[in-house]
Amino acid sequence: MIVSVVGARPQFVKAAVVSMALKDYEIQEIIIHTGQHYDDKMSGVFWEELGIPPYSINLDCGSGNQGAQTARIMEKLENYLLGLESLPRCVLLYGDTNSTLAGSVVASKMQIPVIHIEAGLRSFNRAMPEEINRIVTDHLSDLLFCSSQQGAAHLISEGISKGVYISGDVMYDAILRFAKIAELKYSIREILPFEPGTYGLLTLH
Repeated sequence: MIVSVVGARPQFVKAAVVSMALKDYEIQEIIIHTGQHYDDKMSGVFWEELGIPPYSINLDCGSGNQGAQTARIMEKLENYLLGLESLPRCVLLYGDTNSTLAGSVVASKMQIPVIHIEAGLRSFNRAMPEEINRIVTDHLSDLLFCSSQQGAAHLISEGISKGVYISGDVMYDAILRFAKIAELKYSIREILPFEPGTYGLLTLH
């Protein structure tokens, strides 16, 4: 049994792809939603449109200062794991959110192996909370799946070489899997009043 911890919009997209793969291999998965993102358009809509398996519990940790939010997630996640009939074989985490950090600390202290998808990403700017989350999670993880050779190189430079795999970008897998759904649901011509080939599209986060 694998426990997957998700809490923010990008993680839901990634989990949709990975959960389908786990199901194909008949691996039992329990999904825990931390509630870090809770607005329907930031959470519920992904379950409706992407076919993510239902989560077993929503920890309802909501918003707040990063320390308080991370602490709430850790407390509630630990209590939930302790209430299971048996501890999972591993805890699966995505990306660099407070949910990811909380999951890695709780699992490692409970001596549950940690799997980190999108390991090795670095901005080299520790003023970013996400950078701290990435670094700590990578150093607590047992299996680290990198989206690129560069990610693996970052880990090696930090002394992490065991359990590192270059598995490719799960977000690219999501594009391949869900592009047809988007094409059926939306027409770009209805959204943008431009002729094909006359515009460029840029997304910023």
